[in-house]
Amino acid sequence: MIIKEEFLSRLRKIFDLNLYEVKVWAALLSRGTSTAGELSNISDVPRSRTYDILESLEKKGFIVMKLGKPIKFVALKPEEVVERVKKNLMQDAKERTQRLEKLKGDEVLEELTGLFTKGIKFVEPSDLSGSLRGRQNLYNHLDMMIRDAEKTITIVTTSEGLSRKLEVLMPSLEKCKKRGVRVRIAAPVDNNNIKVAREFKKVAEVRNLDKMKARFVIIDGNQIMFMLLDDEKFHPNYDIGVWINTEFFAQALEQMFELAWNDMKQVK
Repeated sequence: MIIKEEFLSRLRKIFDLNLYEVKVWAALLSRGTSTAGELSNISDVPRSRTYDILESLEKKGFIVMKLGKPIKFVALKPEEVVERVKKNLMQDAKERTQRLEKLKGDEVLEELTGLFTKGIKFVEPSDLSGSLRGRQNLYNHLDMMIRDAEKTITIVTTSEGLSRKLEVLMPSLEKCKKRGVRVRIAAPVDNNNIKVAREFKKVAEVRNLDKMKARFVIIDGNQIMFMLLDDEKFHPNYDIGVWINTEFFAQALEQMFELAWNDMKQVK
């Protein structure tokens, strides 16, 4: 069986399978029904591993074992596999979420918090910095920063970035507003994202940024996250951000932003 490596690689990423699993699954799809021995020969997977791989695929909902001798395995329609994988992922996510929710107030979380509290005492504020790769990681960290904000949040982003942040950050920004945190957002506003800008006005002051292109966030005048790449030119997986805990630089940047903010037009 000849299948391009590129296709197998895509299957691994989409369905979260290892190389042997995608080879055996593809081999079974090409036959419809087959024995473990036949699939081993077709897929070029060691026979000693084939039964384990088939058992794994069965548990994940990719195939069905047919009773009888010799034992055969039956391929399912790819559409059915997609639905089963989706349901399994949702169920797994639900169970994981429930386990994490139970940690609140648990002694495990208290002990972890104690370790962190003791450890953070030995860290200089300037050492609290790091780089983050991938837009999802950036947004996760940014959401954490916003949830911890006490006084001010300043967000400077691009036109597309404004639209992306609505879904990701809006819930945390709503809570910040209730706590009395001042939120300011500056971004290019046009016909494509005017509705998003108006939605943000419920929780923030929003102004049109048309003289510069930048991506950074300042929290309470002491934390900064700034993105290094143009979001129009790079794939989200390659996006890079830098997070720094630095009161000196954060306040300087915020003062410069203040000058530009005064010249920006409010979104109506």
